[in-house]
Amino acid sequence: MTFWVAISTGGVLLMWGLAVLGALNAARTARTPQGAIGWVVFLLASPLIALPAYMILGHHRFERYRAARQDAHRAVQDMQPMAEVRGAHSPAKMAVDPAPFEAVSGLQVCTGNGFRLLIDGKAGFASMFRAIDEARDYLLIQFYIVRDDDLGRRLKRHIIAARQRGVAVWFMADRIGSHGLPTSYLAELQQAGVNLVDRGTQRGPKHRFMLNFRNHRKTVVADGRVGFTGGLNVGDEYISHTKAFGDWRDTHVELTGPVVQQLQLTYAQDWHWLTDEPILDLLNWEPEASPENRSALIVPTGPGDTTENGSMMFFSAISAARRRVWIASPYFVPDLDVVAALKHAALRGVDVRILLPGIVDHYLPWLASFAYFDDLQKVGVQVLQYSGGFMHQKTFVVDDTVAAVGTTNMDNRSFRLNFETMALFFDTGAAESVAAMLEDDFTRARSLDRPLAAQHWSVRLFAPVARLLAPVL
Repeated sequence: MTFWVAISTGGVLLMWGLAVLGALNAARTARTPQGAIGWVVFLLASPLIALPAYMILGHHRFERYRAARQDAHRAVQDMQPMAEVRGAHSPAKMAVDPAPFEAVSGLQVCTGNGFRLLIDGKAGFASMFRAIDEARDYLLIQFYIVRDDDLGRRLKRHIIAARQRGVAVWFMADRIGSHGLPTSYLAELQQAGVNLVDRGTQRGPKHRFMLNFRNHRKTVVADGRVGFTGGLNVGDEYISHTKAFGDWRDTHVELTGPVVQQLQLTYAQDWHWLTDEPILDLLNWEPEASPENRSALIVPTGPGDTTENGSMMFFSAISAARRRVWIASPYFVPDLDVVAALKHAALRGVDVRILLPGIVDHYLPWLASFAYFDDLQKVGVQVLQYSGGFMHQKTFVVDDTVAAVGTTNMDNRSFRLNFETMALFFDTGAAESVAAMLEDDFTRARSLDRPLAAQHWSVRLFAPVARLLAPVL
């Protein structure tokens, strides 16, 4: 009996010791004070639950990724064709100061770009498949989720057909997001000569203790001349009506011009990080200017950043608004800085609207969002729920000057834990297009004007708790 008491006591002491060490590490490395406080309290209050959670979710920095990204930047410093990518032809004056966005991106606004909104999956994949079929030299393809369903097999056929024409193909699918993708799918691509990331030797998130780091980017680049990014993953639900979600509402964007080189630079950095294989010399760095001549910038963000770039991008956009800032996101769990920026914009008389889905796909962030609404609505922020199906787009528009389409959700995970990409256009025409699209979405949305106290008891009870967990997750 004494032996088992000693073992139990030793186990408890070990657990508390590890919890204290974890709390000290969280206080040192968490990317926000809220996150540090959340982990410290969680670890010390419930070490039995918190320790396993911290092992899986508590790693907030990716030093090797940062080093790989810096290596990729250095590798292109002396490449003269990269002048366009680095912004040699940046506009001298714009209605919105691009400096904060350029600082976040690490690149500069460039002109000579084309922009085409692709509303919903059928339009998005029709354009991406056409670009894949027309590629002559190479393809860069990357998705967070790839499923072995009808759409996934269609993508595979288009890729293999491109390889049979002699087109070089690089293909990435996130290890966590595409965990259900069978090895047979990848084997067929490899047999066709597609360059794949070796899941056994890749760097980056590949096991259960690195679940927090996910590459959420969706990128297709053909020959360095046309590129795509946005909310679309590869799965039948993105193009079809489903019982669970109804019609899937999403937005992608087709890019042309020098901004495509910025998009493929981000891809090359991701590939370099995962495989340690440089591909910069194999890509086209001589962009073709679009007659639309729009000013644009790619903003890549991720846990390897030295500052809070995802959050700062939204903060900069909201702070720049003078007349309106409309944001569409499937998840709304922002940090305190972004909340303050939204409230301040509304107090300045800016038309602030947040469009969210009315259908739940991830319960915790959906629940946490309710804890934000009362304070925002008190100062005039409009919160709307989309009722035409599940809304998954990640877009925003500022006045008639800035429009953005990409992969970044308005939540802590996208701000600090995921690798994301946003395409920003500093252009009146692009802003008008995104605004018109969102105005149409607003016609299928209802105002969420019921206070938290009037919500279902489960929402009233658990929304504040879910919000407390937001900095931790």
